[in-house]
Amino acid sequence: MKYLITGANGQLGRALQKEINKSDNEIYLYDVDTMDITDYEQVKNIILDIIPDVIFNCAAHTNVDKCEEDIDNAYKINAIGAQNLAMIAEHIDSKLVHFSTDYVFSGEDEIPRIESDFANPKTVYGKSKLYGEELVKQFCSKYFIIRTAWLYGDGNNFVRTMLNLSKQNDKLTVVGDQFGSPTYTKDLAKAALNLSKTKYYGLYHGTCQGNCSWYDFACKIFELMNIDIEVEKVTSEQFLRPAKRPAYSILDNFMLRLRGLDTFRHWEESLKEYLQEDRQWQNLNL
Repeated sequence: MKYLITGANGQLGRALQKEINKSDNEIYLYDVDTMDITDYEQVKNIILDIIPDVIFNCAAHTNVDKCEEDIDNAYKINAIGAQNLAMIAEHIDSKLVHFSTDYVFSGEDEIPRIESDFANPKTVYGKSKLYGEELVKQFCSKYFIIRTAWLYGDGNNFVRTMLNLSKQNDKLTVVGDQFGSPTYTKDLAKAALNLSKTKYYGLYHGTCQGNCSWYDFACKIFELMNIDIEVEKVTSEQFLRPAKRPAYSILDNFMLRLRGLDTFRHWEESLKEYLQEDRQWQNLNL
């Protein structure tokens, strides 16, 4: 099998590389410096030279706050970029696995969201990602769209941020009124790769099981790492950001579960493994 990954240097792209490389496959890696997904001709020339069986689109404008002012680029990358890949995947009869986000929902209702629920994004990031979903559906027949949330893996993420901050502070303040499901990129990569081997095309949710607040997440990190630090719970109003965060960001892996493909573990189990596997970074940085 030939696999092509965009956004290959990101957390999810790196996790996919590890999952794919476990088997005898060809893998082609591209990041922003080698493929501009907003440039249709460049993308077409690269992909037509490879003819991959599966394209994983991990490229995205994910800086939620910056998207609020960088609107054009948010839509170019998250929507037009997705459309370009969808059009080319259709042309060469390849499968496209496109990753989306919990931000397509408002996060105002305390109900775990399934795939058929009405999307109502409140941020530029969420709106641009939702439009990207629509363009993928419109221009590609062999697509898998996987919405995920609260990702962490090999790269800049909440876990490493908390550990870094614990070096310099005796006390931290963390938001306690936003809820979601921390998701290890390893779990997402495994589920995405398994799904890509099927013909069950469509829209899916993919996050680790269980849920917590950012405050709970931070406390669990410090507990597992045996770090003695005071963590104070604060409200979102005390930690204002340019883009409003969803208060309730829990996705239900409904369609994966119905297909018998929900391989995600509980978030605490995955976090424990991640902290063990991330020892090299910890030894260099803590």
